[in-house]
Amino acid sequence: MPLGDGVVIRSRRVVLPEGERAADVVVRGGRIEQVAAHGAVGGRGVTDLGALVLMPGLVDTHVHVNEPGRTEWEGFASATRAAAAGGVTTIVDMPLNSVPPTTSSAGLSAKRKAAEGRLWVDVGFWGGAVPGNLGELELLHRAGVFGFKSFLAPSGVDEFPHLTGPAELVAALTEQARLGALAIVHAEDPAVLDAAPNVGGARYRDFLASRPDAAESVAVAGLLDCARRTGARVHLLHVSSAAVLPLLRQARADGVRVTAETCPHYLTLAAEQVPDGDTAFKCCPPIRDAANRELLWQALAAGEFAAVVSDHSPSTSELKLSQRLGGSGDFAAAWGGIASLQVGLPAVWTEARRRGHSPADVVRWMAAGPAGLVGLSGVKGAIAPGCDADLVAFDPDGEFTVRPEQLHHKNPVTPYTGRTLTGLVRRTWLRGRVVDLDGAPHGRQLVRR
Repeated sequence: MPLGDGVVIRSRRVVLPEGERAADVVVRGGRIEQVAAHGAVGGRGVTDLGALVLMPGLVDTHVHVNEPGRTEWEGFASATRAAAAGGVTTIVDMPLNSVPPTTSSAGLSAKRKAAEGRLWVDVGFWGGAVPGNLGELELLHRAGVFGFKSFLAPSGVDEFPHLTGPAELVAALTEQARLGALAIVHAEDPAVLDAAPNVGGARYRDFLASRPDAAESVAVAGLLDCARRTGARVHLLHVSSAAVLPLLRQARADGVRVTAETCPHYLTLAAEQVPDGDTAFKCCPPIRDAANRELLWQALAAGEFAAVVSDHSPSTSELKLSQRLGGSGDFAAAWGGIASLQVGLPAVWTEARRRGHSPADVVRWMAAGPAGLVGLSGVKGAIAPGCDADLVAFDPDGEFTVRPEQLHHKNPVTPYTGRTLTGLVRRTWLRGRVVDLDGAPHGRQLVRR
């Protein structure tokens, strides 16, 4: 079969929706035109990857870019370069920690202006549902945000307050149900957090005690009750505690429209491994113990999580206060957030492979699942005719040790520093074009379909 004016990417290991097989992927006009038998397409313009895995570009629906306002923490250029280097071709930006936040039409306009000409991958935007902005939700929804994020406990930044009490949560969910919007929620209970011991200092065990499992389970129980009452579609962000899994199972059995995600750091790290004073490991909710981690893996393997996404939330090294970098190491005072956008794929693959999972499993968790969550199935997250030709050449056997100088994050402070991971991204394509990190960006801004 002649190629004509398209291009073809060939591999003996192509991860397709129906499984992995040898194939030729024909690309024309930025989209996948067809998936042909291996070696069936001839002519010029053939890239043969041999035994490298060809997978769809990952979709990361939980990224804090922070621009405008806190671009010194992270920005569109640095975040999307890191994404492309890590095999992520689509991100959806969280409505905080930028200034202004994406809680109004003006805030969304500021985001879009800041992103112009600075995108190495495609980027969409979440809106925010906060006290006092119910009137803005419809305008943001019409403007194409992918849904609305709310906190049930303080967010860490004053300009994005949390919903206080069931009445505010019900009001927000009622409006989002009316719009048909997706509500995404950071669920920790402020009363439980206030009652927990919080002595501060450099001991990780003390920080972990200050964010107990009950903070998640109590908040999730309240959220699910409000979802039952309103009929809203809700998505639980960054599940760290396996204690919430029975609540989610029962809610789904009752017909509540609820999905959940977890993150690479909860699947690959454990509290027992966190050095005292190394606040690169601080996040909220926190990294819990190894036994809890294994329960999360069991739930993931059973299909209980819709997605595995980074919750990439960096800050400057000064705000992290890590003793490794000369800081105080005070977990209570340090900024909470894990920087992992570039290394999420190899981090998850390292642990998944050890547990007997395949690249197809990782694609389901980190590409197809997140794409489906935000309504991008058929466009992103799969190697199938009609989808954007967002592709990754992945070496599943390659190893590397994470070094800060390798990372494109603006502030390469990450708990993965010094860890040896398996899995190397050899090349990334965005709509059929190789992403050149030293060249001009050609990412686009996305809106909800």
